[in-house]
Amino acid sequence: MSFKLFFLTTLLLFYTLFFLSESVDFKYPAVFNFGDSNSDTGNLVTGTAAVLNPPNGEKYFHKPSGRFCDGRLIVDFLMDAMELPFLNAYLDSIGAPSFRKGCNFAAAGSSIVPNPLSVSPFPLGIQVAQFLRFKERSLDLLAKGKKLSTYVPHKEYFRQGLYMFDIGQNDLALGFRSKSEDQVIASIPSILLEFETGIKNLYNQGARKFWIHNTGPVGCLPQSITFFGKDPSKLDDLGCVISLNNAAKLFNLQLHALCSKMQGQLSDASVTYTDMFRIKLNLISNYSRYGFEQPKMACCGYGGPPLNFNNEIRCGRTGSSNGTSVTAKGCDDSTEYIIWDGIHYTEAANRHISSQILTGKYSDPPFADKMPFLKRLRS
Repeated sequence: MSFKLFFLTTLLLFYTLFFLSESVDFKYPAVFNFGDSNSDTGNLVTGTAAVLNPPNGEKYFHKPSGRFCDGRLIVDFLMDAMELPFLNAYLDSIGAPSFRKGCNFAAAGSSIVPNPLSVSPFPLGIQVAQFLRFKERSLDLLAKGKKLSTYVPHKEYFRQGLYMFDIGQNDLALGFRSKSEDQVIASIPSILLEFETGIKNLYNQGARKFWIHNTGPVGCLPQSITFFGKDPSKLDDLGCVISLNNAAKLFNLQLHALCSKMQGQLSDASVTYTDMFRIKLNLISNYSRYGFEQPKMACCGYGGPPLNFNNEIRCGRTGSSNGTSVTAKGCDDSTEYIIWDGIHYTEAANRHISSQILTGKYSDPPFADKMPFLKRLRS
């Protein structure tokens, strides 16, 4: 990514957010996040002993950080936006992490509805149950004295805090491995019913501010193209799997309607829906405009062009190819790539996506004076 383009993009973002931020008069004291690998900061790795090797994490943390990325995730940039520390994973207790400003329950591979094909034993219902346990234990500890207040959220933070969600991608991706397109589409209402149940359980526990991301163009991921795109007629003009992206669009349409319904039903609640599909598809469609050189090829993988993805030899892992031991290595410059490992986005892509989220124009309702804004994205 050229320095000139990076500078101009950053300058434009600064001025956009500076003027928008003038109308914002509050910040969230804490954030509670639920989701899958798009926002997992360590739960799958700590909860299942899953192995995440270098070069994961090399860009920012300089070592694997529990994130399926070369650096920071969208959730990390959004925490910066709210001038809050990165969220610690609920299951990562080593080092006495502080949860005073929130907690992350997202786990890679998670789906809304439990799925036997998932690598994660933490579907949304389990994540919500973990939160309820977290809240109960936090309040118990606070009742014992102020000494522990630096480690857990204050009681009022559970009502004043922001509840973020980025989940649903795996319900679709895994669904296509065992069901037809029609069957996956027919399952969407039941998936969203489970999602609604999770939201209402949190609401009944005092949650009032919900920020819900829809699912991205899963058909554009190298993993999806490898599994379902062998027949060129199944691909669109961008080379993405038509059926998966159609299912994502229908899922998002119904999710948007559900968010609108909940906004009307849940008194004194704020429900914000953000169109991640539009943001991510626009990035993939117009990658060169934003300074990227590779829209769909994985930076870290094995196999070479056009996708550089082998599901049996994923990023940082060693496996056998034609009788030879090979390792999936990272590219020279991940800022040129949108896709990190064939399934997840690079830090550079996450930074761009975050900047688009923070314009407010992809959300319903638009951020206006209801959401926090960032004056700058940390380098």
